[in-house]
Amino acid sequence: MDYSFLCAYAVGMYLSGIIGERVPIRLYLTVGMLFSGLFTCLFGLGYVYNIHNMGFYIFVQVANGLVQTTGWPSVVTCIGNWFGKGRRGLVMGLWNSHTSVGNILGSLIAGYWVSSNWGLSFIVPGLIIAIMGVVCFLFLIEHPNDLKVTYAQNTVPAKSWNGIHGHTDNKSQSYDTELLMPRDSVCVAKQPLVVVKRESEPSAISFMGALRIPGVIEFSLCLLFAKLVSYTFLFWLPLYITRTAHLDAKKAGDLSTLFDVGGIVGGILAGVISDKLAMRATTCAVMLLLAAPTLYGFSMISEFGLGPTIGMLLVCGGLVNGPYSLITTAVSADLGTHKSLKGNARALSTVTAIIDGTGSVGAALGPLLAGLLSAGGWNQVFYMLMTADFLALCLLLRLVSKELTSSQSRPISAVELKEH
Repeated sequence: MDYSFLCAYAVGMYLSGIIGERVPIRLYLTVGMLFSGLFTCLFGLGYVYNIHNMGFYIFVQVANGLVQTTGWPSVVTCIGNWFGKGRRGLVMGLWNSHTSVGNILGSLIAGYWVSSNWGLSFIVPGLIIAIMGVVCFLFLIEHPNDLKVTYAQNTVPAKSWNGIHGHTDNKSQSYDTELLMPRDSVCVAKQPLVVVKRESEPSAISFMGALRIPGVIEFSLCLLFAKLVSYTFLFWLPLYITRTAHLDAKKAGDLSTLFDVGGIVGGILAGVISDKLAMRATTCAVMLLLAAPTLYGFSMISEFGLGPTIGMLLVCGGLVNGPYSLITTAVSADLGTHKSLKGNARALSTVTAIIDGTGSVGAALGPLLAGLLSAGGWNQVFYMLMTADFLALCLLLRLVSKELTSSQSRPISAVELKEH
């Protein structure tokens, strides 16, 4: 069932980004959240109504995977609209911590009812996301320009100065214009209003056009292997802790949340470093290089007690989720506003969907491979994770070389960072 959800999510993501580029983000995101809540609750209601039909649960999972693809391209596009490249890594690193917080809350909610009423483990999160969908519809502002339009429409009746004697008429003017006008004791003449017609908005980028943006293919394939590692931990870590540390399901679920706690720190740290150095690919590569031996260390140390396991969970979470977080947020936003687009801002959603959709293929493969390899021992699973980590690193070598060469030929100032 997990595999059906992940496959549907991976396939649907490619189409979702194209749709999201052509419809209002607020409405698209709201509809997706409401339907996500509906299908999540339906899964939990299978327990309430004692449904034992496997086809029902697979259908719900596939439908849930498809509607949840509306989320990531929409929110990354919205955040990318609000923040420039200068501090995008830091801002998006802090913002992206919500994914780890959601994983933590999901694990805690599922663990609380897993032994007594597992249906509530799905119904409660389903209700939460549906409620937040309504909040999103009411309060989300897609672009800073939307504030300007709202403010310009918010007019109040005001005096209109005409000629030297200050005669008034019944016309109204905007509040910001009124603030710029003098008091009644001073009168000025009207000035002619010049209206500048804005150029027609560029059309949304095509799927193939997004693939031709430099770096999209490399980062997409890198995320495939990085997300493979991250989602294998997400799905199999509680079971691994139960088997190795001999804890019950609830305690193992609680302990596994430390991986996401480390992921929060790793995502923020990756964003800060990449902003400071202006090297997204190099930052990801260094963290991937450090993650491989850390994964091996975790497989060894986790057998020596709870204390070492906690420490290694935090470190592994930071090094594994750091590149994953950076690629799905700041890197996606950078590529979606690449200079080759010549100012066309209608590429963010498509680029984000391509990168995250490709990564989701790895998210589907990782847990499946872990299930097959775990029969031969957990060491086989960790060897698979280290191999995936190494492949992710190799896919970034060309971009790393390009960044290092560029930094040596010309130092990058803070002003240049803001402009790019």
